[in-house]
Amino acid sequence: MIRRPAWLKVKAPMGDGPTQIKEMLSSLGLHTVCQSANCPNMGECWQGEDATATFMLLGNICTRACKFCAVQTGNPQGLVDIDEPQKIGQAIAKMNLGYVVLTSVDRDDLEDEGAGHFAQTVDVIKKNNPKTIVEALTPDFSARYELLEQLIRVKLDVFAHNIETTRSLTPKLRDRRSTYDQSLLTLKRIKEIKPEQYTKSSIMLGCGETEAEVIETLHDLREVGCDIITFGQYLQPTPKHLELVEYIHPDQFKKYEQVAQDLNFLYSASGPLVRSSYRAGEFFMKKMIEKNGN
Repeated sequence: MIRRPAWLKVKAPMGDGPTQIKEMLSSLGLHTVCQSANCPNMGECWQGEDATATFMLLGNICTRACKFCAVQTGNPQGLVDIDEPQKIGQAIAKMNLGYVVLTSVDRDDLEDEGAGHFAQTVDVIKKNNPKTIVEALTPDFSARYELLEQLIRVKLDVFAHNIETTRSLTPKLRDRRSTYDQSLLTLKRIKEIKPEQYTKSSIMLGCGETEAEVIETLHDLREVGCDIITFGQYLQPTPKHLELVEYIHPDQFKKYEQVAQDLNFLYSASGPLVRSSYRAGEFFMKKMIEKNGN
């Protein structure tokens, strides 16, 4: 096993805030990706006046089996909590969130793959908390135009879908239904539906990718109009998951961030502890959206 370097050590959550939030979410039967994915930034994001959180819709059982992901894989058998959009609206009000990220497991067992439920949740948040900025970090919805259009119609602020890795590593890391080209097509079609829509993606590092492959992926993302990119270190959730190849040095993260800037991404965040739902990036988007009045 590769020894974890010092730059990946984080402070444990302090104070009563995170504990109280966990208890509140549990009482409402809600899931956050912060918990399900064992995010290392949970203590930071859940505290303070500008607390942020990423809610996971449609349960915590995913129909796809990506080899890097800590979320449980299985068959949800069509089960959907129809009250979840209202519950999330209630939770957001209690947490006083100005920026919320909604994500979900893949739900290939549903006819619309969960897109309608996603859109309804965004709509509830916008109606009850119109000043709350909403980012949707979605599955690919099989790149189906009519499903992607549902999310754009509810005045979503940021559409995010993660490419996750390079083209060559995609078959090794992701479920066979989650292809590299399908992710690119998903992001491309969002821009076709609404050219001014902010779009975002994320790349995990440390899985065996080469620098040339990462740069190629950045070019591919820019070609489909992706505006925002984040880079983070892959951390193996359990011994059963994809084996970590290497820890990427912070200097290399800085290099990728510079490449992204040179390619004219609107914003890039790059660092070992950066995740696709990243607080600094959310603050940047909040300022951009408020400035442009979107």
